[in-house]
Amino acid sequence: MLREEAGDLLAFIAVAREGGFTRAATKLATSQSALSHTVRRLETRLGLRLLARTTRSVALTEAGERLLGAIGPAFADIDAGVAALSELRDKPAGTIRMTTSEHAAHAVLWPVLSPLLHSYPDLHVELVIDSGLTDIVAERFDAGVRLGESIAKDMVAVRIGPDLRMAVVGAPSYFAERPKPRTPQDLAEHRCINLRLPTAGGLYAWELEKGARELRVRVDGQLVFNTSRMTVRAATDGLGLACVLEDLAADQLAAGSLVRVLADWCPPFAGYHLYYPSRRQPSAAFSLLVEALRYRG
Repeated sequence: MLREEAGDLLAFIAVAREGGFTRAATKLATSQSALSHTVRRLETRLGLRLLARTTRSVALTEAGERLLGAIGPAFADIDAGVAALSELRDKPAGTIRMTTSEHAAHAVLWPVLSPLLHSYPDLHVELVIDSGLTDIVAERFDAGVRLGESIAKDMVAVRIGPDLRMAVVGAPSYFAERPKPRTPQDLAEHRCINLRLPTAGGLYAWELEKGARELRVRVDGQLVFNTSRMTVRAATDGLGLACVLEDLAADQLAAGSLVRVLADWCPPFAGYHLYYPSRRQPSAAFSLLVEALRYRG
């Protein structure tokens, strides 16, 4: 492959992944006009239109989709190979992009990342907070963090946190006016605080389990949030029952501002795992991060 052809392909990949010429030009440190000329030269050479341009957006044509799928992984492997050369440096260096949920970022990532970044000033980390199920290969992330039960089998998974547990909680003032639920069926008689899921947009069905019985309970109430921290706050104010990760309500439970119910229906489950493609060639910086995060409890 000629150097000019490789440069044209890299320009096309940048525009495709950045979703337009403006951000791609900034990333490549060139002008939009020069970048547009480069992509048009590639289209002319291939005899195919790769991008559908409008005044407001840029989208891939079918040919563009096929080309990106064919060459994207190869260039990603080249990037990984170059990044792996940081092993020859005295200290690990480079940028690691990760996608994670807000809870995982606070609970397991930041307690490790903060001291690690102080110790390795040449290590750079970009954390993208997203509770959805991100395709880390398509979005060019080095790794993601997800609950162990949700990781695809073609990924390498490294446990980075302890088992987690859900907690159904309510305020003493709420229970002063009604009896505590003793079974999941009793929830139908209670005001419950719903959580809207970030992926499908539906409401979270409370996942309760006891022995061999597994239930997904649809609840109803006055409030719906898209963040668990707000459900804890609303429950503390006596506006209903909430079903949240145990540690999110730990302070309120310890202070007595929340009371736990249905504890026997909330067993532990697999906690957070770091995951990344099995074909990835880890750099020294990435290996350092994995070992620092690895759960040893």
